[in-house]
Amino acid sequence: MPLLPRLLRLVRQEASSIYCRRRCLTTMSSGKRLRVLVDMDGVIADFEGGFLKKYRARYPNDPFITLEDRRGFWVSTQYGQLRSDLCEKAISIWESKNFFIELEPLPGGVEAVKEMAQMENTDVFICTSPIKHYHHCPYEKYAWVEKHLGPDFLEQIILTRDKTVVTGDILIDDKPDILGVEPNPTWEHVLFTACHNKHLPPCTSHRRLLSWADDWRGILDSKRG
Repeated sequence: MPLLPRLLRLVRQEASSIYCRRRCLTTMSSGKRLRVLVDMDGVIADFEGGFLKKYRARYPNDPFITLEDRRGFWVSTQYGQLRSDLCEKAISIWESKNFFIELEPLPGGVEAVKEMAQMENTDVFICTSPIKHYHHCPYEKYAWVEKHLGPDFLEQIILTRDKTVVTGDILIDDKPDILGVEPNPTWEHVLFTACHNKHLPPCTSHRRLLSWADDWRGILDSKRG
């Protein structure tokens, strides 16, 4: 057979082989494994309770906001509205050493994440945003995960200020609006109910997880089809 037709046939065969391999890989990645991203503060770690406890201990003579009266994602914003100087005082609490490492787990959160990680064809990552005052926060987040979820979970931590660039199927997060450079993230945002967002009206753009006693398994199963 002449050289040129032989080369053309080999090229067509290789192209067909590459196409088949790509289809196979696409089917495997989209049909078999579920990637779950779980926020940390306000979802598995009790940020609000830990903040209020330490704020009242440090500033016992200043006004405070009960968990029942919390409104809006940003704690410092609501405290600043209460009195202008309280904004910086609030920020100083979570910028302090040992704030993040000493947060208590939210009921059922650690157990749920561990159970997720044992499910077949399921990858679970802790996807959390560190504060800009980085002296203590990143280390303490890692230490918290190791303490409560175990050393193996240190491989499953994603620290990022922009969660929209992270690829996943589900993001369980207590922040109502998660914005970033990617306008259409790959994940579905499941809003985890917290004291600051429980008063928001129902939203058709995302589902809610009322607590870890709620049917989180059903939410995961709904994404497997």
